[in-house]
Amino acid sequence: MSILIFHRVLPAHDPLNPDEPDADEFEQRLRWVRSWFDVIPLSEAVGRLRENRLPPRAMSITFDDGYADNEEVAAPILQRLGLPATFFISTGYLDGGCMWNDRVIEAVRHCGDPRLDLTSLGLATYPLTTPAQRRAAIVAILNGIKHLDPAQRSQRTAQIVAACGDRPSPALMMSSDQLRRLRASGMEIGGHTVSHPILTRLDLESARSEMAEGKARLERLLGEPVTLFAYPNGVPGQDYAAEHARLARECGFEAAVSTAWGAARAGTDPFQLPRFTPWDRSRLRFGARLLANLARRQIRVA
Repeated sequence: MSILIFHRVLPAHDPLNPDEPDADEFEQRLRWVRSWFDVIPLSEAVGRLRENRLPPRAMSITFDDGYADNEEVAAPILQRLGLPATFFISTGYLDGGCMWNDRVIEAVRHCGDPRLDLTSLGLATYPLTTPAQRRAAIVAILNGIKHLDPAQRSQRTAQIVAACGDRPSPALMMSSDQLRRLRASGMEIGGHTVSHPILTRLDLESARSEMAEGKARLERLLGEPVTLFAYPNGVPGQDYAAEHARLARECGFEAAVSTAWGAARAGTDPFQLPRFTPWDRSRLRFGARLLANLARRQIRVA
């Protein structure tokens, strides 16, 4: 079973978010996927995996974080093509939120200075005279603060926003009403913690709280159990460990997904299901990378 992972689907191409597909690119890729794979809901795929009765060429589609464009742009395309998907939501950003990485992206996008000096924050000085330079600055800054503990990362993000001119961050995430509409349309909803922390940077009780409280809020909003979970960032051994897979089970989830490449098969731990997405823009290369992923050995924590 292959599982695709997406984050955003943009209305139009954004040079500062070149890895995120726009609506046309997303629809084109899904048409390729539909012609090659049997796309089924992730919850159904997990059940069939446990029973060793997956259909040939099984695939599930997932989205992480809870961006508003998931409901506004991606969902209509999925519905038009008759494809199900699962959306993993970080509940702390619902109803007007903006994740730390997007605060950095938008701050750098709107910075009016030709150079951004962040040396006082332990980073560097970045030229910003071209879109390519702004993109390079964003990548370097995000990599420089990604693995800080949540409180320090939040503080550093606020300092970067201030250095860029302190503009208000846009509300990029879904509203509660959008979330309910997404579920009512037949899409699945899963947990993704409250504040999207790197779980290995938290003590176990804090990690448990992030997972359980996110699950509980989604269940209150939807009025039904939430049984699927995605580890934030999701790299085995780096962003989550074996104890977090155990916590997911103890919190009442029935399966969890990582961001390790590979395909699930009989014997795969349902709390470490692999996911990835080809970034290629041609049908041949996109398909070839999907095929290579089927043979890739999965990385997981024991």
